[in-house]
Amino acid sequence: MIAVILSFVLKYLLPLLALGFAIRVLSRSLWIVVPPFTYSLLGRSIAAPELSLRWLLLSLFALGFALLTLRFSGWGSVAVVVSVLSLLLCSLPLVQFPVAHRQMEQAMQQTLGHSLAQISPETRARLRPAPFNAYQALRGISVPEVEVSRGIVFAEPADERLRLNRYHAPIKGKRPTLVMIHGGGWRSGSADSDELFSRYMAAQGYTAISITYRLAPRHRFPAQLEDVRAALSAIQAHADEWQVDLERVALVGRSAGGTLALLAAYQTTPFPIRAVVSYYAPVDLTRAYLEPPVPNPADIHQSALAFLGGTPDEKPELYQQASPASYIRRSLPSSLFIYAGRDHLVRNEFAQAFAKQLQAVGNQVVYLEVPWAEHAFDALFHGLGSQLTLYHLERFLAGVMLL
Repeated sequence: MIAVILSFVLKYLLPLLALGFAIRVLSRSLWIVVPPFTYSLLGRSIAAPELSLRWLLLSLFALGFALLTLRFSGWGSVAVVVSVLSLLLCSLPLVQFPVAHRQMEQAMQQTLGHSLAQISPETRARLRPAPFNAYQALRGISVPEVEVSRGIVFAEPADERLRLNRYHAPIKGKRPTLVMIHGGGWRSGSADSDELFSRYMAAQGYTAISITYRLAPRHRFPAQLEDVRAALSAIQAHADEWQVDLERVALVGRSAGGTLALLAAYQTTPFPIRAVVSYYAPVDLTRAYLEPPVPNPADIHQSALAFLGGTPDEKPELYQQASPASYIRRSLPSSLFIYAGRDHLVRNEFAQAFAKQLQAVGNQVVYLEVPWAEHAFDALFHGLGSQLTLYHLERFLAGVMLL
């Protein structure tokens, strides 16, 4: 009886368990190459490449498990094939990583070489020592405690209270400041968005101020840009109280917030903006509407209609006014563009062309692209692409803000 049970376990149960585990790992790693056809699948396309080290280790475990069952059943050989396929998929971002890092280093040196060389040893010691930390990729990035002031009302347009959060280390005196502008297709998001990033930058010695703005479709452009300007005016008025060095302020925006950050930085502001950082932001809204990504899981057309209240044919001037690409001129703030190579919400080639146009008239612009990443990849703060871009972001800010 025992022999029969043992035979069943070795011949059927263990091989099928190995196959089931291998299939489960493969089902996650497939999203490294499979695009998100619906919005509900977008999270998988974001997470799979960002957590590729984790899935690689699980693939190795699945392969080892499958090899143990190989001599007992044909199912073991199937499990081996599935595990190897998963292993290959999980390796893709990791293989691309060194090349992407070198390209980013070259882009940074080409634009900011002199400034990067001037970063003080004290500042350099606070920066991330390497573009990737495997332990942090598996366990998360530890962020020291910082002081947080939440829900500060900075404006009340149309009877709506707009609030901001302020993050800062327990250090006296004015600090270089990052004004954070959240994404969400202009229809969602709050001052609490991307809080881990805000806390991290505050721990690095910045004052981080995360603002909100009126949301579409209830409020349409230019209401959102007006709110960003109102936040800047409030920051100017409370600079001493909020520990803001007005000579060293950068705007940081993600997606829709990146568009607003660029629009604000490239036009008249209450005080000079030193730098602007745009994560995967639409820069030409007319082209974004007419040439959407394929597939288009977030329905870019609906976001544009909610934001602007019409199509490019119906409101061409408004689309132009809401597009950072309309504001190319000399002497703009130093700019860092961070984009995802597999973005299915924002086509990165439009931003790449925009960056070249800005550079052509003498502006200081760095364009970085994470080849394996999906839109909003840095939502996983400890992920592969997030760590890589954070490494270069720290150096960009040190080069243009801390000298």
